Amino acid sequence: MINAVGRDIPDYLLENGKEVYQGRFAKDGQVLKRDAPTCVMHEKPVADKLCASIREACEKCGAHDGMTISFHHAFRNGDYTASMVCKVLVEEMGIKDLRVAATSLGDAHNLLADYIEQGIIVQVQASGVRGRIGDVISAGKLKEPAIIRSHGGRPRALMAGELHIDIAFLAAASCDKVGNASGNGGKNNCGSMGYAIPDSKYADRVVVLTDTLAPFPNVPASIKCEDVDCVVVVDEIGDPKRIGTKEARVTQDPRNLMMAERAADIIACTPWFVDGFSYQTGAGGPSLAVTRFLEERMDAKEIKMGVAFGGITGNMCDLQDRGYVRKIVDTQDFDTKAIAHLHDCPDHIEMTVSDYANPANKGAYVNYLDYMILAALEVDTKFHVNVITGSDGVVRGAPGGHPDTAAGSKCCIIVTPLVRGRMPTICKDVTTVTTPGECVDVVVTDYGTAVNPARQDIIDCMDAAGIPHVSIEWLQEKAYSIVGEPDPLQWEDKVVAIVEARDGSILDVIRQVKPYSFDE
Repeated sequence: MINAVGRDIPDYLLENGKEVYQGRFAKDGQVLKRDAPTCVMHEKPVADKLCASIREACEKCGAHDGMTISFHHAFRNGDYTASMVCKVLVEEMGIKDLRVAATSLGDAHNLLADYIEQGIIVQVQASGVRGRIGDVISAGKLKEPAIIRSHGGRPRALMAGELHIDIAFLAAASCDKVGNASGNGGKNNCGSMGYAIPDSKYADRVVVLTDTLAPFPNVPASIKCEDVDCVVVVDEIGDPKRIGTKEARVTQDPRNLMMAERAADIIACTPWFVDGFSYQTGAGGPSLAVTRFLEERMDAKEIKMGVAFGGITGNMCDLQDRGYVRKIVDTQDFDTKAIAHLHDCPDHIEMTVSDYANPANKGAYVNYLDYMILAALEVDTKFHVNVITGSDGVVRGAPGGHPDTAAGSKCCIIVTPLVRGRMPTICKDVTTVTTPGECVDVVVTDYGTAVNPARQDIIDCMDAAGIPHVSIEWLQEKAYSIVGEPDPLQWEDKVVAIVEARDGSILDVIRQVKPYSFDE
């Protein structure tokens, strides 16, 4: 069946009420009955919930073949917990047919890729897949298609009962003996635990792993003892120095700075750039650089940013410390400066990823977002954006909050170079639709800026400010004139991953990559 972004979704995937994507707000107002996890009565007094080992906690929580387990990715490339737990489950306990529903997976989880190749992990559900796990998924090694959801789509799936977690294993920087856990107060801090909190609420069993046992009560707690079954003290839960990546640093490249300044000019000419505006950037270098150019524009209008939210970096914390941002509302910290700032600054506040982006709650923060600055691997002439698959068709990215914030914001700006290496960024058709074009308003490149024709209001603002713009087709043709039109990718029939829209419908599918043949 052809969906609203023109993608052909196989009929066999449309079972048990599953639908194809029908549009940006197709399910607005739909009533959703919340799912409920299994809860165990605890009436007897106990001294603590401490377990001597991960295995003991797994046994107490009823670990079994075919179960679904979850992890959060606040430590990103420095995470130790997921591999540590899976090794116990597989190599000590002999558990098989595992389904892993992590908030995101990456280079820190190569051991899980081994278990996929061995047929021990049979499915992955995540908001991002990078590194060797993406390679083995793209090669068709999973027994069941992976399910890729946005940051908002994941808590919606938990709430709807579409994703049911048997045991959540949640790393915490500090935790007391009964399970009050925090991302701060330990020897390895991760800051906001916004991604972990929904799992603690909806999983049948919750195990907190920490390397710092704090005195009881460890409050304020991100994860509360009422939701925790077991606490395990380990040597190290992760390395916070590896949370930050080169992509999550402000760029110094002149080309990227030029694009960032143009994006700031566009923001400044629109009617929402007033005192108290809300704002977020993605984690890419060019996106982060936009913020630095907003300072002089805020000074010129004598305004302040009301709220900055999403994943937070140190440069946004610096902006708040200089008086430009009244509140930071934080679901994930991208560097150690942001981690410390969350702990020290009362106007820097933790939020859950459900608070942030879940379309099935009554007040997702993204619905109150004025500006969103995002990056892209590809943008096509229909303004569809791909941030999941590389130019070779391999899964190597994350929708994250991209489709959530694009849908909710008043002005979504994509900042991306026209070409990367020998590949066009602006193309005729993206490899995989991550964010529908109807949610994207402006595309800023180093060769020009295109505005979605549906946003005549933004076009009028840019014209009044003397900001030039071109058509998206002009950008695509320019890209092809520089590097040529790429040969189409070749695919097997097998679907290796399903890309869900934030409302749970099927936005796109990713098929197994076919070895390139010059004869076809």
